[in-house]
Amino acid sequence: MPSHYEERLQKDLAWIRDLVGIIGTAIVSALDDAVQSVKKIDKDLAATTVLGDYTINRQTRELDRLCHAFVARHLPSAGHLRYVSAVLRLSIALERIGDYAATISRTTEQLSTEPPAVVSRDMEMMSEHARRWLTEALRSFNTRDLALAQSTLTAATKFSRYFDRVFADLVKEGETHSRPVNDLFSLMATFNRLERVIHQAKNICEETIFVTTGKTKGEKTFNILFVDERNDGLSQLAEHFTRKVFPQSGRYRSCGWAPGEEIDPRFRKFAPTVGVDLDNAWPTPLISLVEQLDDYQFVVAFSPEARERLGKVPFHTTVLVWKLGAGDDPETLYRELAPRVRELMETLRGEQAS
Repeated sequence: MPSHYEERLQKDLAWIRDLVGIIGTAIVSALDDAVQSVKKIDKDLAATTVLGDYTINRQTRELDRLCHAFVARHLPSAGHLRYVSAVLRLSIALERIGDYAATISRTTEQLSTEPPAVVSRDMEMMSEHARRWLTEALRSFNTRDLALAQSTLTAATKFSRYFDRVFADLVKEGETHSRPVNDLFSLMATFNRLERVIHQAKNICEETIFVTTGKTKGEKTFNILFVDERNDGLSQLAEHFTRKVFPQSGRYRSCGWAPGEEIDPRFRKFAPTVGVDLDNAWPTPLISLVEQLDDYQFVVAFSPEARERLGKVPFHTTVLVWKLGAGDDPETLYRELAPRVRELMETLRGEQAS
């Protein structure tokens, strides 16, 4: 027979779990209403959704209070403490999602007419995915379903490229001058918040993984592409040096828009002096990787001309131009390159970059 203390502990945990479920249901409904208000220019529904966000905010504050009270009252052991600390982070995510729904609703007031058909289809697709993954993420947390959390996290991560298509459709619509620019900005704000909902769903899945396994979210890794004209020297050195020094921090490639026939013998000779092997390296044409640019979060270019050669860059890809010193001496270039690479990786991954 459970003791009075155990009964009280379970009762307090049940209050927390129930409130998580109540808030989760409310924000999914708010998200649905917000998107519907934009699609139909339903300003009354939009206003109701904005008002509802105040209730969600109060509920998340109450959830926060319950969690702190639970810790103070029970001094929980590892398992319960892990759960409560995850709920505290979850409450922040839930409040933000409620804010996203309110922001989407507020854009309704700014629209002069219903979204064009292609944009409306994008919105329907994106909102359906956001709703599904948010619902599944919350269900995985409430039921501590590790498999569901992992599968939802994987699916949501793969969907990130869809935002590039949405952005392209909005640009095309803007080029027709068929509606006020203010409408396009409002629609962009809607898509941005839907994207943020998907990111928060991923965060909720990470909390489920933490609660069920104790594993914290791992450091993010990065795909980086180094680009110059010939890809026979500096960009190759950058690729292989970064791979050698930061093997756990990402994946690295290099290419050139007018690649040479082979690696410059001077760079091939110099590379072993800094622990890099270019014996099996070969120049890669930029054109062979253009269709894969959205796989890379960063493109490091060693010439401003690279921006033109790259063409239209995917929305989530950032181009960095590093202007190293004049000349083409491998050792001189390496002395400038190495600290730049280290600085970049420590900015992305912190001092523990490896």
